[in-house]
Amino acid sequence: MDFKKIINTLKTISAMGLGAPLLIVMLLALLILPLPPFVLDLFFTFNIAFSLIILLVVIYTTKPLEFAAFPTVILVATLLRLALNVASTRVVLLKGHEGGDAAGKVIEAFGSFVIGGNFAVGIVVFAILVVINFVVVTKGAGRVAEVSARFTLDAMPGKQMAIDADLNSGLINQEEARSRREDVAAEADFYGSMDGASKFVRGDAVAGIIILFVNMIGGLAIGVGQHGMSFANAGNVYVLLAIGDGLVAQIPSLLLSVASAMVVTRVRGSKQDIGKQVSSQLFEDPRTLLVTAAVMGLLGIIPGMPNLVFILLALSLVGAAYLVNRRHQREEENVLELANVVNTQQQLAKSEVKELGWDDVMPVDIIGLEVGYRLIPLVDKNQGGQLMTRIKGVRKKLSQELGFLIPSVHIRDNLDLSPTEYRISLMGVNVGEADIMPDKEMAINPGRVFGSLPGVACKDPAFGLEAVWIDAGQRDHAQTLGYTVVDPSTVVATHLSHILQTNAHELFGYEEAQQLLDNLSKLVPKLVEDLVPKTLPLGVVVKVLQNLLWERISIRDMRTIAETLAEYGSKSQDPDILTSTVRVALGRSIVHDICGAQVEIPVITLDSGLEQILHKSLQTASDGGAGLEPGLAEQMHKSLEESAQKMEIEGQAAILLVSAFIRPWLARFVRFSIPGLQVLAYSEIPQDRRIKVISTVGQRT
Repeated sequence: MDFKKIINTLKTISAMGLGAPLLIVMLLALLILPLPPFVLDLFFTFNIAFSLIILLVVIYTTKPLEFAAFPTVILVATLLRLALNVASTRVVLLKGHEGGDAAGKVIEAFGSFVIGGNFAVGIVVFAILVVINFVVVTKGAGRVAEVSARFTLDAMPGKQMAIDADLNSGLINQEEARSRREDVAAEADFYGSMDGASKFVRGDAVAGIIILFVNMIGGLAIGVGQHGMSFANAGNVYVLLAIGDGLVAQIPSLLLSVASAMVVTRVRGSKQDIGKQVSSQLFEDPRTLLVTAAVMGLLGIIPGMPNLVFILLALSLVGAAYLVNRRHQREEENVLELANVVNTQQQLAKSEVKELGWDDVMPVDIIGLEVGYRLIPLVDKNQGGQLMTRIKGVRKKLSQELGFLIPSVHIRDNLDLSPTEYRISLMGVNVGEADIMPDKEMAINPGRVFGSLPGVACKDPAFGLEAVWIDAGQRDHAQTLGYTVVDPSTVVATHLSHILQTNAHELFGYEEAQQLLDNLSKLVPKLVEDLVPKTLPLGVVVKVLQNLLWERISIRDMRTIAETLAEYGSKSQDPDILTSTVRVALGRSIVHDICGAQVEIPVITLDSGLEQILHKSLQTASDGGAGLEPGLAEQMHKSLEESAQKMEIEGQAAILLVSAFIRPWLARFVRFSIPGLQVLAYSEIPQDRRIKVISTVGQRT
């Protein structure tokens, strides 16, 4: 027999796609055509070998998806075994009266040699196999398969998000992400198929029981009724053949059930086959072997016990513990040796002088936003993230309000952050961070609400207001109570907007100033030509514009600013003096931005005596500060804070009106401690506006 030709023929059949049709034809032949005993023996032997192959493949695979065809193989093996049951039943009932070997040598061997020719023993052995297969292995494997399928489907969204997070963070590329998504989908399909395939195994076990009793009853009826055999003789022949047939089918069924149970009960994350997992985890610790050996040794010295067996087992366990411990010591020595080699190589690498270049100096991001991996969906448009759109809207709004283009925001993930944390940086320095809940919404208490909300208490990261993280379904209820409800993207965008507005002067530099002047030169080229560099250097213009932005004044009206600087630049090049002059020129715009178009402006003023004290202090101070007594400064600050709060409660803008000389110092004095208070000079109030003094700070009562 030329096995090479047979193998080539099988390969040709497989390549032509004829394997499945031929299998169906073979199964139909087993169901319809009577088979000679030799062919039946060949199929029974193949069935046992096929089940062993399946079990060994399961044992040696490192993960279930390596044997993704297993559910289909279960179906094929079950159909093959049931077809063999039909074929063997036909032979047993037709030719069983001729003798024990009439149904083939395999059935005769299992009916006579395996159970000793005693059908009572055969029934007991078969019943035990059925209990093991049906009650223990099959039922447990079916339950595990059902739970695994459910958990796998529930975990799919989380796995997909983890893949997207790794892709967005640059840990994997598109091809690897696609491959991992296919693996996740294949895993879900596999465990779903295993849930259904476990029903095949369970049904096969039930079918084996029914077929056994049908063969026994049918054989007794045919032997006694058709062939005139005595009941005892018919029972001895047909019952033994039925039990042999049942055992021949039940043993492969048990092997297949064990294989199914191994597939669904193994740990998915391990990269070892089942044999290595068991040996590495069950016999890895020598202490367990030594304790077991001690117990076995104690049992072995008890009188009446089989001493030799227990003592031999105890000695074997001691020897195994010694070998495991010795192997661990060798592994530790190898690790230490490898560590020494690596350490030596690292020291040699450090000793080598590497030539540096300018490429090694990385520029810092002007505006940076770092997010934890659970916040990546907020910035990923493919996952419905709105944060990128919100940030673009923030940049557009601030650019229009402040008068210059806000730089782009560099967004990246940072695995050092907690999963729900984000961090905002300017010029590489952290200026704000917060922890948010991406699957909830923030209900902010604006100062007056009509009830409380269940949820996670927190603070608004932008303004420090009391807030609560709530479910999206509570949004309408929260709004009816007076809360302001925003989604996580809006929380981050608002925080970023507040930081950029507060630190706008740090974002403005020479490049931005030159761009403003270039745009202005298209309208009034002569003005720009006379201003820079004839009247003022660009550095002074930049400093003046930065001062205005620091005081939260828009530089949209660049023409007025440039005309003022061109007019007064020849008299002084002090940026602070020029800033005060520009503020007077922009007075109408400044007042309008603060209190709108109202004619009468409510203001806070300083007592004349207090204002004189500040004048003298600033004139005598050499560092630009005011040498006030701590008690006086504290009292003045407290009075200003109370007056500002009173005006804000009444719905009015808090404005402190002072002389131009002390205005810059007072603006710095209250900038961060009383952020809602605006400090203006008398000269900055337009002539068409009237002032109304609400309170005077420092006035004696």
